Amino acid sequence: MITSNLSKEGHPSRIRINKDSEDGKTACILTDSIIMTDNLATVRFIDIEKAIGEIARLDTADRALNVTFGLNKDI
Repeated sequence: MITSNLSKEGHPSRIRINKDSEDGKTACILTDSIIMTDNLATVRFIDIEKAIGEIARLDTADRALNVTFGLNKDI
């Protein structure tokens, strides 16, 4: 889930992206946002009409997902 509610920031499973940053431009977000990897949903591929952007910082996303799934206890 992605939210513009910046008060959701502050947990290792969450990633802040500012809209005017390179990451924000690549992700095509409209406002500063928090990606919450601890709040995931399954979406069928056929239900996705189009991609609007992408997350360029995969290392950051990987760390957040590792926390979410308990794969790295050192974080």
